[in-house]
Amino acid sequence: MNDTLSKLISTVEHQLAVIYDGIPLAQNYPDIAENLVSLMRLNAVEVSPIPHSNHWSEQDAILITYGDSIEKKDGYRVLEPPLKTLAEFLEGPIKEAFKSVHILPFYPYSSDDGFAVINYSVVNESLGDWSDINAIAANFRLMSDLVINHCSSRSLWFDQFIKGEEPGCHYFKTGDIQQDYGKVVRPRTSPLLRETETVNGTEYVWCTFSHDQVDFDFGNPDVLFEFVRIVRQYLDEGVKIFRLDAVAFLWKEVGTNCINLPQTHEVIRLLRLLIEHACSDAVIITETNIPNQENLTYFGNANEAHCIYNFSLPPLLVNTLISGDCTYLKQWLMSMPPSQDGTAYFNFIASHDGIGLRPAEGLLSEVELNRLISTMLSFGGRVSLRTLDDGSTKPYEINIALFDALQGTHNGPDKWGFERFICAHAIMLALEGIPGIYIHSMLGTRNDYERLEHTQHNRHINRHRWDYSELMATLADDSSPHAKVYQRLISLIKIRKRQKAFHPNATQFTLQLGTNVFGIWRQSLDRKQSIFCINNVSVEPTIISLSEINLIETYQWRDLISGAVMPDIVGEITLQPYQSVWLANE
Repeated sequence: MNDTLSKLISTVEHQLAVIYDGIPLAQNYPDIAENLVSLMRLNAVEVSPIPHSNHWSEQDAILITYGDSIEKKDGYRVLEPPLKTLAEFLEGPIKEAFKSVHILPFYPYSSDDGFAVINYSVVNESLGDWSDINAIAANFRLMSDLVINHCSSRSLWFDQFIKGEEPGCHYFKTGDIQQDYGKVVRPRTSPLLRETETVNGTEYVWCTFSHDQVDFDFGNPDVLFEFVRIVRQYLDEGVKIFRLDAVAFLWKEVGTNCINLPQTHEVIRLLRLLIEHACSDAVIITETNIPNQENLTYFGNANEAHCIYNFSLPPLLVNTLISGDCTYLKQWLMSMPPSQDGTAYFNFIASHDGIGLRPAEGLLSEVELNRLISTMLSFGGRVSLRTLDDGSTKPYEINIALFDALQGTHNGPDKWGFERFICAHAIMLALEGIPGIYIHSMLGTRNDYERLEHTQHNRHINRHRWDYSELMATLADDSSPHAKVYQRLISLIKIRKRQKAFHPNATQFTLQLGTNVFGIWRQSLDRKQSIFCINNVSVEPTIISLSEINLIETYQWRDLISGAVMPDIVGEITLQPYQSVWLANE
């Protein structure tokens, strides 16, 4: 055994001792460690990953999409596997903007649009097959979901649980209805425990999300073995970025809140260790839709998640643009620690889910939150609820298409919706971190009331399925609002990709330019390029004194977005409603 392998196994043993402390059936750490290393095919590993490596640059942006967000149709009949259609769309102008693509769960599923996985090892035949995934992975850095907290109640494993058969009979977390689960934090309103008849009698299965999504018991090392096998397969199929779905809920202990427990963090560190040794530039992103301070803990000491979803950004940014006041956004941003080398924020405004409200807790007052919710409802949105300790409910997320969310202000819809929408993305693209943009934001898709009515599922309001021919015709029409959004966002991303000051780990400082102007300063890692990103977040034209920004007089300064040169660095510029400028030294 070489030194690298010996050190790896030793580290894994220490991690297992943290995870399985107090669990008698999981005390054989050397055997478990060697099994994990073998499952990941690391028995001949000779080189350790270089710590604190940034596997990203200013050229990185991630497109988020379902495998069937675009379909070729004849009426209701789908003409080809949607993954082939997606691959064709990705070869268009959008390829100039994105190096990576996140295809949301593409496995067979029973509910929750893919997040109740029936079989982790195959591609949903209604989408295509592994060859279609491989084809996309050959041209883009592929991000895939590892739905790690739960699987479908229709899976083979759960069927084995019901029948008392190996191996699934020991894979699921069960509870006792006589115990008190009042402390358990959950994002849903359904009962926590699902009554299930098995060959061994009535069992009460833990269901953090829905009763079709049955939670795994990671207290059983065999469950960890299964997921390491899955990770190894995904690496073989071309996956380079792993999104750990709902991972904050992974470990459960009665009497605790069952979220963010130490064992959960240690499992993530273990997976990172194994994944990095198998593929040195692979990346883990944790999806933890929780309050900001809790979310930050998933960086660990730069040894846990490579990236964390910046969940507080969507509610704060939307609130800024509909209120015309960036105070809360600035306060939050000034309190955020810069990411260490080897870690980065994953920035987004919209996703397949809604605008999470838990990440705004402690950042927006109850008055502000209620006003935000009220305005989103007036713009056609919906609100999903969660259950609190006392059995009452509280808003959990706002469900709305981003283009509709930004159609106006607290005073109602107005004529500045397009400008406000582009401003939101100009701000997000300029921030420290890696940008992720949902396909329906790229396309300016509106609320899908027809699908919402058909499914009665709030999140479907922002999960439209485009007909490919209709979409191509729409994007070819320069007068179409969808084409205008598409073209402007691609242009902004292409500009961003050329600026070293927009490296995800480049220096960032928040500027103090008043309540209606949001500004940040970015400086490249080599300190050669500076960009001042200044945004009018209000409906009124605003005059900015350049002397307040401290532009260095030995440089010539130019707005990267408009191309305009600043002839007088102590003069003034007027920003139109929702106008953004990226002032860079030549």
